Amino acid sequence: MKRFSKEESSWIFYDWANSAYSIIISTAVFPLFYKAAATNAGVSAADSTAYLGYTIAIATFILAMIGPILGTIADYEGYKKKFFSFFFALGVTFTALLAFVPSDQWLLLLIFYTVAAVGSAGSNVFYDAFLTDVTTEERMNRVSSRGFGFGYIGSTIPFIISIAIIILSQNGILPFSVTVASKIAFVITALWWGLFTIPLIKNVHQRYFIQREENAVARSFKRLGKTMKEIRKYRALFLFLLAYFFYIDGVGTIITMSTAYGSDLGITSTNLLIILFVTQVVAGPFAILYGRLAERFTGKKMLYVGICVYIIVCIYAYFLETTMDFWILAMLVASSQGGIQALSRAYFAKLIPKKNANEFFGFYNIFGKFASILGPLLVAVTAQVTGASNSGVFSLVILFIIGIVVLAFVPEPKGNEVEKSAIV
Repeated sequence: MKRFSKEESSWIFYDWANSAYSIIISTAVFPLFYKAAATNAGVSAADSTAYLGYTIAIATFILAMIGPILGTIADYEGYKKKFFSFFFALGVTFTALLAFVPSDQWLLLLIFYTVAAVGSAGSNVFYDAFLTDVTTEERMNRVSSRGFGFGYIGSTIPFIISIAIIILSQNGILPFSVTVASKIAFVITALWWGLFTIPLIKNVHQRYFIQREENAVARSFKRLGKTMKEIRKYRALFLFLLAYFFYIDGVGTIITMSTAYGSDLGITSTNLLIILFVTQVVAGPFAILYGRLAERFTGKKMLYVGICVYIIVCIYAYFLETTMDFWILAMLVASSQGGIQALSRAYFAKLIPKKNANEFFGFYNIFGKFASILGPLLVAVTAQVTGASNSGVFSLVILFIIGIVVLAFVPEPKGNEVEKSAIV
């Protein structure tokens, strides 16, 4: 980290902070906690997985609707940090409140989870936009990848603590139930997230912005409307967003629904938690490696590699039968999960004007979030129609294939193409 500036390091540490939510709430402990609550309430395994998919779709739809609007307003001087702080506080608060929901209230759990998910994803919109403020275009691949790498590594610490508490409670060593242990994990997540966000709030500032003016909100809507009309004129930007829409759909769906899928296959909660822990450990170095390789082979080529790995994952998932198969699947995901997200973020940041970063990352968000609606819905509907979760995962192959085909038509960034255009 000595090779990174204070602003870069502080920005990177938000990945370290927020990734605890990603692994414990989005991927590991909460889905298992919810599945147990739904099962106890008489909801079938396929239906409970489907309801989780619908919930994720609702949360992403909400943010997809408000992201570009808030992002456009946040481009004015001083607003970016305020919007970031609001969504961050919303996410932390409702993550902690999950611990106070009765374990038999599976519907209320999904409602609180929806609000927490909006807070987490909303803060990430403005966090991603801060990348243009903390570093140069030449260092974006490395800084973005280091963020994801540190996120995976850092998240293992609260995850280990949470797993230990859950396993010890399962074995009767601790004087409380697994339900209580899971709720403790929710509180740990909120505390970790809040504590390590302090460096960003303290040291990262909005360097690129639009000067405040009268009727800022009305003018923001006009700028947003103009951008929506003209964005198709910028071939590289538009094609990249289209490719991103498809391939990130599959990535996000696999991340958020992997634990529920493993549970449906009969893999024990303990094995799932251990597998997810190892996945985090492996994903960290691979995310950093993707950043290094992108400097040598270009970010676009490494995105090809990541997408191809995910196509293999979807095909392999269809034939999944044993815990060992799930281990192999998890390691394949770990090899590319962070890299593909980090390089996508850096690739897009190189294409957009810095002073309009929030507005354009709002579009980045809307493409990513609308994609995240399609993926879970596709898995949910397929799971209910076929009665098998593996068919839903396999159906994601088509999204990765479309994504890689469209990406082939996206030119490599050469300077900041949009910055030079009339769109600003």
